[in-house]
Amino acid sequence: MHIARITHDPAVMGGKPCIRGLRITAGMILGLLASGKTHERILAAYPHLEPEDIDAVLAYAAWRLKEREESLATP
Repeated sequence: MHIARITHDPAVMGGKPCIRGLRITAGMILGLLASGKTHERILAAYPHLEPEDIDAVLAYAAWRLKEREESLATP
């Protein structure tokens, strides 16, 4: 799956998934959301971000989890 706003470049943050080539990783934004930060607070703290960037991070995380989905049931 290709999410245009999420980029991978070995020269930027060691190839971690970043937002539009910026040095802002998808994992960092996802962590902020998980800790209860609002979209508005994140956008205020990182003025280079756009609301669509946060949506892209969530879509990317959902896709990655779908790809790694494993059964939690034990035999």
